[in-house]
Amino acid sequence: MTTAQFDCQYCTASLLGKKYVLKNDNPYCASCYDRIFSNYCEECKEPIESGSKDLCYKGRHWHEACFNCAKCNHSLVEKPFAAKDERLLCSECYSNECSCKCFHCKKTIMPGSRKMEFKGNYWHETCFVCEHCRQPIGTKPLISKESGNYCVPCFEKEFAHYCSFCKKVITSGGITFHDQPWHKECFLCSGCRKELCEEEFTSRDDYPFCLDCYNHLYAKKCAACTKSITGLRGAKFICFQDRQWHSECFNCGKCSVSLVGEGFLTQNKEIFCRKCGSGLDTDI
Repeated sequence: MTTAQFDCQYCTASLLGKKYVLKNDNPYCASCYDRIFSNYCEECKEPIESGSKDLCYKGRHWHEACFNCAKCNHSLVEKPFAAKDERLLCSECYSNECSCKCFHCKKTIMPGSRKMEFKGNYWHETCFVCEHCRQPIGTKPLISKESGNYCVPCFEKEFAHYCSFCKKVITSGGITFHDQPWHKECFLCSGCRKELCEEEFTSRDDYPFCLDCYNHLYAKKCAACTKSITGLRGAKFICFQDRQWHSECFNCGKCSVSLVGEGFLTQNKEIFCRKCGSGLDTDI
């Protein structure tokens, strides 16, 4: 470069014996360079001059003296930091403001450390352990009780009931029938095999039946309406000799008056009130 060429690219002032900055192989005096190319500090809004250190983070720039924690104002130069809502925070301030607390030890879970989440709470990985064997659960299957979280082997050993039908562990829910535990999906009608957990049912010889199957297989038939007599939900019925009636069906065969709690007469398969049966050849 000749002496004539060694001038500021912008103002053309001679740079001989002066401080200058090269930009794209072109020389600029310090004042022109700062005015044209300098970045502006995010904190103080002043240009970061060519003689100053320019600290950059995600396209934003700071003077070295301005690169501080937005909360405690301590310098972040060559120190770990994190961003929160475009604010830069030192690790300690970020932890206090943004990090969650461990549900077990109540200490802060530091940024960058692994944490476990379960039912809206957080644990250090080393604090998220089985209540019985105290081994870390990690991402393995677990079962939760009021007393704590358990790995599956410990839960089965300590608490689990076994289904009376399939003999496998009942991990949640289930029903009890004749003091025996059942999976809901295993508690089936002994006749048609449909699930009974959401159905009304009855039993015969310790076997559960849905009402349809029980009525079809075992229920007595009303001598009047011929429909099944179940006796469920406190329903009352009348028995006489080898015949049964719904209480609402136990009526005089002639005048239809109710005979429940009343004297009555019979003729063949018919029943009559005393008034209607008085002139008939009846049995008492």
